[in-house]
Amino acid sequence: MSDLHDWFQTPAGQVVLAWERARLDEALADVFGYHALQLGLAELDAMAANRMPHRWLANVTPPLPEAAVPRTALVTDSTALPFGEASLDLVVLPHTLEFSADPHACLREVQRVLVPEGRVAITGFNPASLWGLRQYRAHWLGGRLFLPDVGEFIGPRRLRDWLQLLELELESAEFGCYQPAVRGARTLARFGWLERLGQRWWPILGATYCIVAVKRVRGPLLIGQSWRKAAAPVGQPASIAGRATPAGHHKESHFGSR
Repeated sequence: MSDLHDWFQTPAGQVVLAWERARLDEALADVFGYHALQLGLAELDAMAANRMPHRWLANVTPPLPEAAVPRTALVTDSTALPFGEASLDLVVLPHTLEFSADPHACLREVQRVLVPEGRVAITGFNPASLWGLRQYRAHWLGGRLFLPDVGEFIGPRRLRDWLQLLELELESAEFGCYQPAVRGARTLARFGWLERLGQRWWPILGATYCIVAVKRVRGPLLIGQSWRKAAAPVGQPASIAGRATPAGHHKESHFGSR
């Protein structure tokens, strides 16, 4: 995790943090509730724009002494959160799944603690991007890695399948950071114009993504006796002008005649 912390201090890491902070502010500003949790990545204040009264930051590992964050509320295991079932309105996972030893278990645990209609916001590195391709090339051909080497990057399509299995309905998906995989701050800034171009022409190839999903709880389907209106019996006495007419006997009605 120290490698992850160090990477986010680089120019490329700062670009990613700035983009994700802006997207999360936009996506979570109007998410209402009472209890929210950010799990991991203390460098990013993911809930700064949210107005829930109770917001906590949880580290998944003990923070480094030189990187201690005063606002950290607890240290926990991402696969065993110390919260009751259906107790949180919002959970934010900034790069938490891809650096988790068991991302499936982590996502299941998040689904457990979310209230019905609660939301989870997830950010991650996109393997189908210029940055992801450079990372894979360094792994296979050797050389210096561009992204932090801690965990497995999870593609948006794969993540969408995981969410669907847990009845977490996709609400929004955004991509960003279309600059080439370069390290210098000036070079990254020089290619900033690619951000608008990428969002228009190849939107799913951004280096990072922000996905928001909603926990849906399907209502029970009641299966029981089918109540139908019984058909009127044939040949039963019918009341005419307050008198019963025997079955099979026809009596003319003289209403209106003199």
